[in-house]
This record gives sequence, C-alpha cells and structure tokens, in this order.
Amino acid sequence: MMMAIQSRSGTVLSVSELTRSIRDTLEGRFGTVWVEGEISNYRPHGSGHHYFTLKDDTAQLSCVLFRGQARNLSMRLADGLKVQAEGEITVYEARGQYQLVAKWLQPVGRGELQARFEALKRKLEVEGLFDRGAKKPVPRFPRCVGVVTSPTGAAIRDILNVLSRRAPWVRVLVFPVRVQGEGGEREIAETLNWIGSLRTGDLPPIDTLIVGRGGGSIEDLWNFNEEIVARAIHACPIPVISAVGHEIDFTIADFVADLRAPTPSAAAELAVPDGEELVRRLGSLSDRLNAEVEDALEHFAMVMELTEKALLAHEPRRLLQGYAQSIDHAQERLGQWVESAMVEFSGRLDLLGSRLGSQRPIDRIESERNAAGRLWERLDFAGKIGMDKTGDTLAGLAKALEMLSPSNVMGRGYSMTFDRDGNAVIDPARVEAGDILTTRVAKGEIESVVRG
Repeated sequence: MMMAIQSRSGTVLSVSELTRSIRDTLEGRFGTVWVEGEISNYRPHGSGHHYFTLKDDTAQLSCVLFRGQARNLSMRLADGLKVQAEGEITVYEARGQYQLVAKWLQPVGRGELQARFEALKRKLEVEGLFDRGAKKPVPRFPRCVGVVTSPTGAAIRDILNVLSRRAPWVRVLVFPVRVQGEGGEREIAETLNWIGSLRTGDLPPIDTLIVGRGGGSIEDLWNFNEEIVARAIHACPIPVISAVGHEIDFTIADFVADLRAPTPSAAAELAVPDGEELVRRLGSLSDRLNAEVEDALEHFAMVMELTEKALLAHEPRRLLQGYAQSIDHAQERLGQWVESAMVEFSGRLDLLGSRLGSQRPIDRIESERNAAGRLWERLDFAGKIGMDKTGDTLAGLAKALEMLSPSNVMGRGYSMTFDRDGNAVIDPARVEAGDILTTRVAKGEIESVVRG
C-alpha cells in the first residue's frame, strides 16, 4: 500500500487512500437509505448476485443485490420495473464507483417504458400478430440471406462470421439501419417495407431476413418495441428471424417475427445449415450408397454366373426330349387307367342290375296295395260299430233328460214362483206383504200380490 507523502501543495494521497476516504465519508454521511427509481441494465450473475441501475429522468445509481438478500425477494427483477430499494451507500474501490448495496426491494409500479411495452403487446396480440398459424416457415437451405442491422455494431460481425463459417455458398445482403436512438424505428420499418416490395430482378431473391442488434438496456433496445417495426415485420412477405439483444432480452419484434433467436449469432445459425455437418452427412451417405451399390453388383454378378451355369447344364434340346418322353409315359398311364375304370364301372352296373331285378318293384307295389285294402275294410267295420254304440248312448240320455225337464213336471200340476228380481221363491219367510210374485205353470204365468 502506498503511503501519503508531503509536497509543496500539501499531502499527496494514493488512489486507494483517496477512494477509501471517500467511501468512509459516504458511509458515515448516509448510512442506510431508501431510493426510488426505475431498474435498467439488469444483469443476474451466475453466482446468484444481481446487478442493475436505478435511474430517474436526470441521474442513475449503480446497485448490487447479493445472493443472501435476493433469497428474500418475492418479486422478479426486470428492466423498466420501478422499485424502492433499501440499502447502504458505499464505494466499489476496484472501479472507484459509488453504489448502493441493496438489502430489500419493493415495487412501486411499472416504469413508463415497461407500461408502454405491455400495452402494445396486448394490443398486437389481440389483433393476431403473434398467432403461430400466421408465421412463415424459415427455409432450411436458403441461397440468399438479408441482414437488417447496424453496419458498425458487433451484431453484424457475429452474423457474418457465423454465415461464412457455416454456409460460405450463401449470398448475404446487408441493409444498414440505425438500431438505437430516435428515428431508428422508422429506418428499420422503411427498410423492411422496401425489401418486401422488391420485384424480381432488382436484387437476388432473398429467402430469409435477420433483423436485430446486440445487447443493451431496455432503452437501447426500444426501437424494436415500436409498433411501426412490429407491423413491418408482420407484413414482410419474407420469413423474418428476430435477433435482438441477449438471451434474457425480449422485445415486441421477437413476438411478431416468424422465428426468435436468443442472440445475433444464434440467428445466423438458425438461418443456414452447418456446411461442415452437411459435408459429413453427404460423405456418410455417399459411403453407404457406394457400399450398397457394390453389394448389389456382386449379387447380380453371382446370379448371372449361376444362371449361365444352369443354362449350360440344362440344354434346351435335352429338356424338350425329356418333356416329350414324360408326355408319352403319361399317355400310356392314362390309357391304362381308362381301361381299368371302364371294367370296374361295367362290373358295378351288372351288380346293380341284378339287385334291381331281385327286388321287382311291381310285385312290391301290388303287395302294398292289397295290405291297404285290408286296412280300409277293418277301419270301415270299426267305424260302423262305434257309431251304433254312440247312437244308443245318446238315445238313453235324451229319455232321461225329458223325464227331468221342468216342462214335464209342470204338466203334472206343479208350478214355480219367482219374485220381482226373478229369483225362485222356496221359503215363505223370504217374501213380505205387498210383494209382487210371478207363478209359472205349464201353459203360462200368473202374477199375484202377497197379502199375508
């Protein structure tokens, strides 16, 4: 550590001493403070610490939120978010920069830029500019790629390096525009509209467009959050790959584009195939094709050789002679079979004829007719006897019925008396004085009144 020395103008301090003195003064003067501002240039670190800037209209303040305090946060930090931060003012000596070491953050409300971002996003989403069905497919093997970006930024260098390395045969057209500051959004939109209106012959046909820039704060990327740029991307007839900022940055252009890339380099990788990988794949396919062709040729050569040997071993004349001899033998066997079959068939006919003669169908029919006649005579005799017995039984029953008939009984002087309801009166106790009775005799009816 350097020591202070004396000079004619007074004590000379080292940078470390002066910086430490300023730190002590600031820490002793302010201690714990509350600061309100809008988050900008937010950078989460892999260590778990969070770095960002708090700003207002005229000033900005560097801030750090260490991992231990970040665990207690219930909100997600993002550019444009307006917050109140509690912490201590100190100096980061390695850079000679004063900063706020935040211990706690709470939201005040979204910043103006973030509010504009969300409003435009909702508006365009309702209109359908983000619909997946409206997005155009990016060609896999383009012949010409257009790049709309700043001609001097790191983004164009990264894009050209990747394109030349992966696909040196692809033609690249660069359309320089301003990608930051007032008026940049109009340049981007007008360039996209002009490219979309190009006719065949003006320039080589462009298959894919890359639109974007390198990273930065939300203010730096704001040109790509303007409505005029979003509508120009959506109206462009050429597939558009957005390449704005770093992986954590999102703009309206990303939602409207046909394909979003996390970085400009990644956009170039998505726009063209990897030439080296294509060469390797083509080489592998070529080796496989050659091997399959060689195998096929060897197979066909073997087939031809075997066919040739088979033809030599089986001369056509010999084959025909063998077939002729086989036909002669077949004819002989056929004649023998026919003769044997005729003998067997003749024997079967003789046997059937003798069996038929012994049966004499006419004699059998006559015998059956005589048997049927005898059965008819027996049936007729039995029917007559049954009818006589049934007649005698019916005559006896008729005589008994006549003897028991009420008419015959009444003819001998008997009568039957009925009340008004037609019920037979068999007990004097069942009637009363004044009842009207009907008495039925053999030759009519007599109506009477009960007197007692």
